[in-house]
Amino acid sequence: MKMLLDENLPKKLKAGFDAAHDVFTVADMGWQAKKNGELLGLMIMHGFEALVTMDKNLQYQQNIGKFPIKLIVLDAPNNKLETLRPIIVKLLHMVQVHTSDQVIVVQADDE
Repeated sequence: MKMLLDENLPKKLKAGFDAAHDVFTVADMGWQAKKNGELLGLMIMHGFEALVTMDKNLQYQQNIGKFPIKLIVLDAPNNKLETLRPIIVKLLHMVQVHTSDQVIVVQADDE
């Protein structure tokens, strides 16, 4: 699966994904400061299948249903690498289990 990590996530987070996923950051693609609608359009043009973000409001701000991508929202107390790294295993599992869901919310484990 080809995934894009939103600007609100640490770039080093992509190292936590397995080889079955092609993961790029917004910076890798040169898409910094793009508005959400434009970003989603660029993702489709470039064959992305999922956007990973911490923006919980994106699903309400954009008509996600008109885009053929998954929106994966990380629900964590902060966007620090050490907080998000453990969530990646859970994210990968949920993407496999929830194949038909367009919006997947992945919550951090309570400490």
